[in-house]
Amino acid sequence: MLIDLLTVEIGSTITKVNGFNGIGTDKIMHVGQGIALTTIDSDVRIGYENAKKNLMSNLNVSKLDVNDIVANSSAAGGLKMVATGLTWEMTARAAKEAALGAGAVLKYLTAGPLTQTDLNRIIQANPNMILFAGGVDYGEQQVVLENAQKLASLNLNIPIIFAGNKVIEDEIKNIFENTSFLLEIVPNVYPSIDEFNIDPTRKAIQQLFSKHIIHAKGIDKLQEIIKKDIIPTPYAVLKIAEALYEKLGDLVVIDVGGATTDVHSVTEGSLKYKKLLIAPEPFAKRTVEGDLGVYVNALNLKKYLDEESIGLDLQKLSAIPQMEEEVYLSLTLADKAVRTAIERHAGQILETFGPDGRKMFIKGKDLTAVKYIIGSGGALTRLKNAKQILENIRITEVYKKLLPLQTAVVLIDKRYILSACGTMLDYYKQDALKLAIQSVEESIEL
Repeated sequence: MLIDLLTVEIGSTITKVNGFNGIGTDKIMHVGQGIALTTIDSDVRIGYENAKKNLMSNLNVSKLDVNDIVANSSAAGGLKMVATGLTWEMTARAAKEAALGAGAVLKYLTAGPLTQTDLNRIIQANPNMILFAGGVDYGEQQVVLENAQKLASLNLNIPIIFAGNKVIEDEIKNIFENTSFLLEIVPNVYPSIDEFNIDPTRKAIQQLFSKHIIHAKGIDKLQEIIKKDIIPTPYAVLKIAEALYEKLGDLVVIDVGGATTDVHSVTEGSLKYKKLLIAPEPFAKRTVEGDLGVYVNALNLKKYLDEESIGLDLQKLSAIPQMEEEVYLSLTLADKAVRTAIERHAGQILETFGPDGRKMFIKGKDLTAVKYIIGSGGALTRLKNAKQILENIRITEVYKKLLPLQTAVVLIDKRYILSACGTMLDYYKQDALKLAIQSVEESIEL
């Protein structure tokens, strides 16, 4: 059988392949999916071949020829990063949003002058990449340059991105010139007060991941098969969420995986609350909850469930649940993961009391204008009753947390292909959008 495009996703637990035909035509279609356990400890190609065999079995064919292949990965801990800035609510926060938006797992974040403790923790974090921000353009220079000297002293053989005050770019080049660091300079992530400029840094992170980081993880073995760049899985999901916004409007995508739960929101928020914001929020925002995986981090979720966890036996947990008890356990864990992750992602209304009386302000992301809540990831796309989990996070009226309202429509990525669509987006944009919309439309109850 000939397939136009095969997408590959190397997850922390599962390796997944999707086949698509009719690329570039009105008859674009998803022909099938294959899954297998990820084999990062030996050779990722084994998991890939097993997933491909599963796809062939599902299609009832003995041979599979492919015209093109694209891939994403979150295996081996994903893209581990450290970010540093000058002030917590300005450059450090902008750096954090840029790193998370690029699909990274942020292992350590610091602000202000770097201390020896900071440097020790950076080494302990063992990052694949460092994002170094600091100073608005034409602003602070001295502390940023001192931080550069301290970072350079670590002499790590990894990429470091400078996304700070553009006035000192030449000095930054000189400081890192004779070190083992691979320096990349991009436009400032926080060029002026209350202004985020995240996209250039996001793109640089993704490119460095594709060129350098995958080699350190052994995922580059797949490059013999896949000729295009391998991108971080969360970055692929955020990309398709941004593209879907152009068609559907304000939305949030919740992706529950075996190791993490990611929330991607694409919304400006409602005008009612926008004027109360005390700090800027990225239009497209991703948060990753590294303690909320339904398989690798199931023990954490059981602890968070507290009394609700009575009777839950994690011995019956399965990466690919099939038996009734396995499904029930995965649903219970997924429900807690979703509730916790969306609470952490959403902003909230805060109050202060002073001489002029009570004042209200908002900190964080406003989700009240969200029109669609889309569920993705294995737990929300493959388990029955998962849609109800998402319906339960909606609120009737705002009290403290700025969560989606009852008017938000819940959709499920029925074919479990959103990350695949995000991966093909740079090469087959219109096809990716059509497929993504087809997948979520299948969950609409007519």
